Amino acid sequence: MMNFDKSDHSEQHESFMKSLVDFTKDHRAVYWSGPLSQFLETILPADPQGAARSSHQYIWDMIRWTRSEDENGNSHCKLFDEELFGVDEAIERVVDYFKAAAAGSEVGRRLLLLLGPPSGGKSTLVILLKRGLEEYSYTDAGALYGIHGCPVHESPLHLIPHTLRSTFRETYGVEISGEVCPHCRARLEQQYSGDFLQMPVERMFISEAGRIGIGTYAPHDPTTADLADLVGSVDLSKVAEYGDEGDPRAWSWSGAVYAASRGMLEMIEILKVKREFLYLLLTLTQEKNVKVSRFPLIYLDETILAHTNLAEFRKFLQESENEALLDRMVIIQVPYTLNYKDEARIYKKLISSAAPAFREVHLDPHVLHAAAVFATLTRLHEGEEKEQELTRKVRLHANEDVEGVNRAEAERARQKMPDEGLGGVSPRFVINALSNAIIQSDKKSLTTMDVLLALKDGIESDARIDPKKKRKWVDYLVLARKYFYNRWVKEDVHKALFVSFEQEAQDLLDKYLDEVEATLDNRQIKDPITNEERRPDERFLRSVEERIHISDSGKQSFRQEVVRKAMGAYKRSEKFTLDSHAQLHDAVQQYLFEQRRDVLRLVSSSARPDDEVKQKISVVEKRLVDEYGYDSHSAREALNYVTTLLAQE
Repeated sequence: MMNFDKSDHSEQHESFMKSLVDFTKDHRAVYWSGPLSQFLETILPADPQGAARSSHQYIWDMIRWTRSEDENGNSHCKLFDEELFGVDEAIERVVDYFKAAAAGSEVGRRLLLLLGPPSGGKSTLVILLKRGLEEYSYTDAGALYGIHGCPVHESPLHLIPHTLRSTFRETYGVEISGEVCPHCRARLEQQYSGDFLQMPVERMFISEAGRIGIGTYAPHDPTTADLADLVGSVDLSKVAEYGDEGDPRAWSWSGAVYAASRGMLEMIEILKVKREFLYLLLTLTQEKNVKVSRFPLIYLDETILAHTNLAEFRKFLQESENEALLDRMVIIQVPYTLNYKDEARIYKKLISSAAPAFREVHLDPHVLHAAAVFATLTRLHEGEEKEQELTRKVRLHANEDVEGVNRAEAERARQKMPDEGLGGVSPRFVINALSNAIIQSDKKSLTTMDVLLALKDGIESDARIDPKKKRKWVDYLVLARKYFYNRWVKEDVHKALFVSFEQEAQDLLDKYLDEVEATLDNRQIKDPITNEERRPDERFLRSVEERIHISDSGKQSFRQEVVRKAMGAYKRSEKFTLDSHAQLHDAVQQYLFEQRRDVLRLVSSSARPDDEVKQKISVVEKRLVDEYGYDSHSAREALNYVTTLLAQE
């Protein structure tokens, strides 16, 4: 899709090397180790609040660390910006959960469950949180300390005796929560004769691969799943060495809950596990304890973040005994996006990570957006809406101006129905169709029509889709072409017919505005060259307005609205442009297009074009390539397609 020359490649290389250097400066972590006494003297006084952070507080601090503000003062979380698109509401709810939990509210005693359709972004959201934790632990702000050699990497503050904790609170202003784990308790007595000040402490770095601060559990066959995967079991090979199954050293601390201590436990497809798994996890979130045989309660501070799909959740809801479990969960829906522009960004991200042969195929500038419109249509509530109502809804969800809809109405229309975004086509379905189109074609260039046809083949060949839904989805492909792609490709070709479309369009807009103002003020216009005065050109005004079906009876109110918007822009010190008025934008484009319609007629009518015709066509194709993102093949196809549309009008 992209071609790089050597200079571009060199600049990118230098930019990447600079980003590596900057990263190492920001994440240059200093390892530290020493006895508890030294930790209390040198490390703790510098940041007692940080040393006593819970897992929720640590994650919330990490999220805040990744936030930045744009020039308008809006806060953005860099953690998600480049990977997740169109699920801002779900992300904000997750962020709000951690903010509330970090403040000590009751939600911190709830399991966080992400619920949504396949390929909707649930796993990606969790992965980004895990990567954020790993990165944050290498910064000064994210410094995290634990007892050296502890299987649950517990806080060294657990070593402070209960009788001294009130004094500690008065001295440092923080509360100590938690108990020493059985392993460290035995070690303290056996190796250090109870002298807790000599217990070794070290700075720890969160690592999923190293099983420090991040644990992951994926269920296998529920009938054979063992709680030992979560909480460990007796290590028979060590029983002979220590002579007692109750010795903490003879216990296998390999369970996922121990790996996640001080950080996050990810539970994949959580509702597939046995009910005793769920009770253990929910007790852990509420009480911060787990109970295993032979040991007293083991204190673990970790955030449990689970995700599951809709099918499993609906089955879970059908069992009445699960109501108590649901009350102890915070459920956040992560639906598919309904903004086709964000959906197209998802496709672009997936393509950028694909094989080179895939990335090298040129896609015309509307391939991804047209496919995204189709996907969005499949996700909307299935009602009795007409074609125009459906397409209007798609545009409103993309925050586009729609004729006859004001801001308040647009906001109400953007409110999702309960089931919108929870079904329909997944991004993977679209990418699979795109892959098939590339594989089946020997061309290095694909047009929007190629991909829409590939999507049609994908729908018709998918045995999982019932016939009624297949027909409806094929109809949605037609809508995506008819109401979106046709408009976009015509606009590109229209613009390419002009040497400087933007300037000519702005000049025409300025002329229209001058004529309208003179008409409304009932005054004459002075010719800038001859200085002669004349009446406003009503014929010109109507020729523009008729392009967008403004009736003679409605022209006055339309013109007044245009002038109001122009005056509003002037008061804000802004220029009134085509983007300032959606209807006028379309009218000006169509008016100018009529002036160049002859070139397109030459394309469709000349079976053997002469040199002059070839030259005119070549100029238009070149502009499509140079200015609008086409290559030579897709430019020619676009030109032919628009001339076909012209012949049908």
